[in-house]
Amino acid sequence: MRCVIARFPFDLTKNGVLESMKGIKPEAALGDLVVIGRRHYPAKQVGQIITRQDRRDFSCAEVVRAMVQLGFTCRTAPTALPAPAPLDDSYQRASALLGTPPTRLRYGQV
Repeated sequence: MRCVIARFPFDLTKNGVLESMKGIKPEAALGDLVVIGRRHYPAKQVGQIITRQDRRDFSCAEVVRAMVQLGFTCRTAPTALPAPAPLDDSYQRASALLGTPPTRLRYGQV
């Protein structure tokens, strides 16, 4: 299938993409993901490998569009929320519920 990525035409096939990505470890997943086999690859990593271009030359949307046309599943990486800090005493719990930072001074502190 003929796909245009970064203003350059590429003749891509699903088997060709599978062969290109064989043995490649996925990088840390941020943004759009392409599911190839059992692995989730960042769209920019897939685009760089199949086009042999610099990642700054194309967008994630171009790669995702091409991969969907070839029959691959594409997703958005889930964003992880930071874990809440453990609350030690009732003052910190109450402070967290009220939405103000704890500013409790211990005896002898200035």
